[in-house]
Amino acid sequence: MTDTNPPKEIVLSHIHEALGAKMVPFAGFLMPVQYSGVNDEHLTVRKAVGVFDVSHMGEFIVRGPGALDLIQKVTSNDASKLSPGKVQYSCLPNEKGGIVDDLLVYDMQRGDDKHYVLVVNAGNIQKDWDWINAHNTFDAQLENISDHMSLLAVQGPKAVDTLKDLFTEDIAAMPYYNAMYAEMKGVGLVLISTTGYTGAGGYEIYMPNPLAEKAWNAIMEAGKPFGIKPAGLAARDTLRLEMGFCLYGNDIDDATSPLEAGLGWITKFTKDFTNSAALKAQKEAGVKNKLVGFELLDRGIPRHDCPVVDADGKTIGKVTSGTMSPSLQKPIGMAYVPKEMATPGTEILVDVRGKVLKGVVVKTPFIESTK
Repeated sequence: MTDTNPPKEIVLSHIHEALGAKMVPFAGFLMPVQYSGVNDEHLTVRKAVGVFDVSHMGEFIVRGPGALDLIQKVTSNDASKLSPGKVQYSCLPNEKGGIVDDLLVYDMQRGDDKHYVLVVNAGNIQKDWDWINAHNTFDAQLENISDHMSLLAVQGPKAVDTLKDLFTEDIAAMPYYNAMYAEMKGVGLVLISTTGYTGAGGYEIYMPNPLAEKAWNAIMEAGKPFGIKPAGLAARDTLRLEMGFCLYGNDIDDATSPLEAGLGWITKFTKDFTNSAALKAQKEAGVKNKLVGFELLDRGIPRHDCPVVDADGKTIGKVTSGTMSPSLQKPIGMAYVPKEMATPGTEILVDVRGKVLKGVVVKTPFIESTK
């Protein structure tokens, strides 16, 4: 069934349009896909600093004595290992061996106010909300604040220089995957975390919608000496792919196993969670397919759903993501292949628009990350 609802507008749409952004419908929202061009924005983030408006993402607050029990039940990672100010990457397994969504879990306890913030993918907000609520037998209190929040991701090696003087707290001292509530000068109280989807280092800043424009303007002004540029979703996609980060709907979905997707490191069998017994059995038996990174040796650009074929042209796997890497200037991608072909150095064949091209399995990330 196609969605006939018009895409929602994010709070800063008028700013993006004034900056010349190309706005496209994405995950139910009208979003900036690019400004100066994908390569330019991508390399700006890798070498200096870029700012992404990713206000389409979803945020849920989970409170109450049963909050941790609920999170432990629905997520694959072990949230009991979190302490206040820590962030964890996790996923919501379904009952059929696949993934409802991948997400971030923030432990944001302040004094006696024990609460978690779950950050979910834009296209899955309603699905995730329904799923978590359906499993809330722990009397946890849930609040969906997605429509009231904006999210700016300031990413790149110059992100800390851009932001450090905008905050009363010492954000430069924050370790990777940490978060805190902090006062942004002239803006107000925000939630800032050392997270991101680019591998270039930086921060993500969550704020109530009324603060978004002031925050954007302050960041753009502070970043001028460091060459800051706005960046869109297209560059965000090429940046995450160079890191081998999964994109929900491409590399993982309702039918993909977290173990086959290389997410065994966030799948902890020290606790009971949705479908944990079946996933544990799969781990013990060994997976049949694996998500791998690859480079094409022939000319061409691999795209989502391109078949991986054997020498006879029979389909044995499929590409989940692909692009021309702006950093490496070569075609890269991720694909599910039989596990015996998952070793780096293994040659594979990819059918790109009817042309069979040679590729080779490589280790991910494709380039080194800067945290």
